[in-house]
Amino acid sequence: MRAVITVVGKDAVGILTKVSGVCSDHHINVVEVTQSILQDMFAMIMLVEIDGCDIPFTALVDELDALGKENHLVIHCMHEDIFNAMHTI
Repeated sequence: MRAVITVVGKDAVGILTKVSGVCSDHHINVVEVTQSILQDMFAMIMLVEIDGCDIPFTALVDELDALGKENHLVIHCMHEDIFNAMHTI
């Protein structure tokens, strides 16, 4: 199973490291990353495999949300099934 993680906020050193660190800590494989800096705004989308995750998905969502708040970022984690359902007519 996979999930999509989005990160938006003011650019700062270490954003990618912090988010990927949470993934690594919980045995989540980062499959693909795209990021852009738009003037001083940071935007990133990560596709991750969550099959090996050692905590419940809801706990992961909460942890990433807390990381975002600590760093003045908006971090959203969405299960692939929800993402696909939202984009199906």
